[in-house]
Amino acid sequence: MPTPAARPRDGAALAPSLDAAPLRPFHLRVTATTFGANFSDGYALGMIGAVLATLTDARHLSGVWQGLLGASALIGLFFGSIVLGRVGDIIGRQKLYIYNFVLITVASALQFWAKDPAVLFTLRVLIGFGLGADYAVGPTMLSEFAPKRLRGLLLGSLTVMWTVGYVLAGILGTWLGKTEDTAYVLLATGALPALLVLLLRIGTPESPSWLVSQGRVEEARDIARRYLRSELGEVAEGASAGTGQAGPSTRTGQAGPPTGAGRAGPPTRAERAGPSTTSWAAYRELFAPGQARRTWFGLVFYSAQVLPYFAIYTFMPTILLALNVEDADLQNLLLNLFLLAGGVTGLWFLQRTGRRPLVIVTFGIMTAALALMGALTHASTTALMIPFLVYTFVMAGASNLTQVYPAELYPTHLRATGVGFLNGTSRIASAVGTFVLPVSLESIGLSWSMYWLAGVLLIGTVASVAWAPETKEEVTTSGG
Repeated sequence: MPTPAARPRDGAALAPSLDAAPLRPFHLRVTATTFGANFSDGYALGMIGAVLATLTDARHLSGVWQGLLGASALIGLFFGSIVLGRVGDIIGRQKLYIYNFVLITVASALQFWAKDPAVLFTLRVLIGFGLGADYAVGPTMLSEFAPKRLRGLLLGSLTVMWTVGYVLAGILGTWLGKTEDTAYVLLATGALPALLVLLLRIGTPESPSWLVSQGRVEEARDIARRYLRSELGEVAEGASAGTGQAGPSTRTGQAGPPTGAGRAGPPTRAERAGPSTTSWAAYRELFAPGQARRTWFGLVFYSAQVLPYFAIYTFMPTILLALNVEDADLQNLLLNLFLLAGGVTGLWFLQRTGRRPLVIVTFGIMTAALALMGALTHASTTALMIPFLVYTFVMAGASNLTQVYPAELYPTHLRATGVGFLNGTSRIASAVGTFVLPVSLESIGLSWSMYWLAGVLLIGTVASVAWAPETKEEVTTSGG
């Protein structure tokens, strides 16, 4: 099939010189603020789980209110990712990259006075809404600025920073959040990292890849010169003019196969017809022939991975109590340390193995671990904790894929929309799991609760075997 003419919206016009540029201070700045955003996200989501038991006792919260508060930020994340992800493809990354953290900072601080559960729920939905925007534009900005050789490592490291924030919140909440007053103080401390991220992000320019995709090549060149000390080459001019030059891949603006889609294979029907101009048309393009399988895989993979994660770790004290483990605080600390160790170890595998085998193997191990927990609920603490620790360690490592895989599934003009869609739908799954688990524990017990959570992971395993694409080589050859 002949190479289709390059289009401005493809984002294929970014010259390879940007991706091969040496590491600059500006790269470190974008990396630091994106890392800080993921830390803030993990901290905000981890803290509610850590202090929820204290708030339940102090405010006599029903099971419904426990589920709503546990799922509140996840509900906001769904709407923020879905709505603002597409906005990022239309108006650019930079505005959302800054203003979403104004909302997060203010709403986080106001939690100190949110004694009414309805008010606290509302504030946490707003926090999630702001974080949802960052789920779409944060990794997108980082991937479109970062040099090729560091891109996979930096994107994978985002989950490690998320885990650091989550673990720190869990430790602080477990050991300090024993009274109602300290619980509200700890919730409000989420404003501190959010404010730091906001201050560091002020002055961040627009993504050159996005500017080129809009035909604004001169603005992209100016940013490349000012911040990256690099140049956009003649490929940018040819692609912008629609010359049909085979340009770099649209995946992240790297030199790659001249498919016009930034990935191996023929262009999709939507790509041949040209980019969408409306939000709903863009979402339809996610399910266009040639792209639909990737979108369905991303939806199932992401949702199946995070549903048990958030459900279990939001109600960790309740689960440990149901397991009758000795010294629950110490065991909680041990699990949090395994979370951190697993996240760091997972980076090694992310760099050295393919995406497809990694997602299949980790899903299989996690499924077996939770099923074993269901079978051992009446066993000794040691026997119970072994599969629990295995699940925690592997799940933390596998979570690194959630920052890398989604961005690799889509071409530039759909990337923020696609990443936002997958993040949003996965957060609905997380919210459902977080809301249902306390009811499940009360009605059918811990053993069957672990079985149905293992069933969710089994669905992820089957979907990965059937649909998971191998994008690591695409990253190598087309610049993921």
